[in-house]
Order: sequence, then structure tokens, then C-alpha cells
Amino acid sequence: MTETVQLIVNGQALDAAPHATIIQAYAAAGATLTANVGCMGQGVCGSCRCLVRREGEQDVRTALACETQVEAGMLVSFIDYFSTGQDRVYDLASLGDGWSRLQETARIFPQAAHCRHCGGCDRACPKGLSVQQGVAHAVAGDFAAVDDVFDQCVMCNLCSLACPEDIRPNHLGLFVRRQRASAQRPADLLRRLNEIESGRMQVDPGTDASLSCTDAGRKPGAQP
Repeated sequence: MTETVQLIVNGQALDAAPHATIIQAYAAAGATLTANVGCMGQGVCGSCRCLVRREGEQDVRTALACETQVEAGMLVSFIDYFSTGQDRVYDLASLGDGWSRLQETARIFPQAAHCRHCGGCDRACPKGLSVQQGVAHAVAGDFAAVDDVFDQCVMCNLCSLACPEDIRPNHLGLFVRRQRASAQRPADLLRRLNEIESGRMQVDPGTDASLSCTDAGRKPGAQP
């Protein structure tokens, strides 16, 4: 007889192959993969988000059923997605040549600057991403670092549900990545221009303005 493990998924007791994932075990039991259960039902990666408690553990963790192997005594509950707050609407074609990326990010995601640093988004992420850090990078204009943080994001929306400020971190990460793909601009220069425009950095044009294009590359005190 083939060895199986017993677990409970959405209140249903299942006998599953020991090397199956949660979603495979649920489908093999004849369950219908509808919206909010699996990507085969909803058509969106990340829709198999679930809460998992392993036998002998008190903590409940978020996970993706497609990449979590079944264990004996495991309790699983799929998470329905509900939206709070307003969607972030933008048109990349109208964002210009990329020089206003900092301003556009602040305009479309103003809540990001008010992050409470509660860590709820990090705890909610089934991929273990440093979501809070990614938000901080976006606010600071370090868009390459945002790419690194959200590279494995599957848009499950759990960080958005966990955020008390309605930042929608995963959508912020997606927006930044889309901007970078549409128009590459040096992040350091964008941040410096923003500091000058906002008045946080004062520039004295007294000496610089007197330099011609020829003089600009010459060391101070050098003879013509």
C-alpha cells in the first residue's frame, strides 16, 4: 500500500502522497480549484495563498500552496482576497521620459512615506521578502534596490492586506519595476535633482556659473 500523510485543508480531511504539494493534494482529492484557491481557477499567480499550521507548532504562517509540501497533521486554510482602499491608477505612457520618477511615485503612492515600520507586510509575505525595506527604498528613490526586493513577488496581495496605511507594497514594487523598464534614469541623479528642487540641498551657482565648458574640466589654479 502506498504511504500517505493525513492533513486538513479548508476543513476537509485528506490523505495525500507524502511528496505532494498542498495544491496537488487538494486537487487530487477532487476539490475544485476556484478563485482564491489556485491559479488554475483564478488564472493569477499567487492566488493559492493560504495559512498553514504545522503539527506541534503554535504559530500560523502564510504560504503558497503550490510550493509547500504536505506534512502529517498540517492544518491549511486558503485565504480569500478582499480589497480595502482605492486602486492605484496610472498610465506609464503619460509619465514622460523618466526624469520625474520620484515625484510620480510620491504622487501615486503617497501613503508609502507614512510607513509605520510595523513589519506586518514582512510577516504576511509567503515568499519571505523584505517588503518593508522595499517600501523604504522606493521612498528614497533607490529603484534598483526595489527591483531586488520584489523580484520574486507573485502579487498575492497579502502585504497589502496587512498594511495599516494602505500602502499596497506589492503594487508599489510593480509600479517601480514598470517605470524602470520603460525609462532607465540614474537613481543618484534623480535623488540629487529632487533634493535641489525641494530646497533640501542648497546650490551656490556663484563659482560654478563662472566656469565655461573648457574651464569645467580644469583643476583650480591650473594655467589656461
